Amino acid sequence: MRGFCCCWGGEGDTNTRRGFLAKILALALGAVAYLTPVVVGVVSFLNPLRQKRQAGQFMRLATLDALPTDGTPLKTTVTMDRVDAWNRQPNQPVGAVFLRLVDAEKKEVRAIHVVCPHAGCFITFDAEKKGFFCPCHNANFDIEGRRLDAVSSSPRDLDTLECKVENGEVWVRYQNFRTGISQKIAET
Repeated sequence: MRGFCCCWGGEGDTNTRRGFLAKILALALGAVAYLTPVVVGVVSFLNPLRQKRQAGQFMRLATLDALPTDGTPLKTTVTMDRVDAWNRQPNQPVGAVFLRLVDAEKKEVRAIHVVCPHAGCFITFDAEKKGFFCPCHNANFDIEGRRLDAVSSSPRDLDTLECKVENGEVWVRYQNFRTGISQKIAET
């Protein structure tokens, strides 16, 4: 009888099936153990591509009370969280803006980027001339950022930024622009 049971799915066939199921289970668990770090690695590698950039968003830079009432531009540092590859560095300086109170009653503020559109040099404000100056190519701009030199090497006026005032706070849509070209094109 014992031989008869073996031929028809007896004890030997059960051990074979158990061994097969154990091998399948071990293979599945091994695949999960192998693929887990691979999937995590791929997600981590692609994570910076999915992160939302801060540039081009409105950022609070100052209060109305901090701006000179005589219309003199105030240089203000722009800070934001920097993401360099996979490292996050909070509140790092990334640029600067000149803020100018144009009309205190209307709460109108103008923002001018500190980078000259010619070659990317930093401009300064000359209080005596009441205008901006680029030391790299000796270019002069008026208080609104318009070129004053007829033959300026700057391809365009200084770059203005969108500004709004809410609850006494000055918000600016900060972004950088391409230099050396006549069109004002935001960098991405």
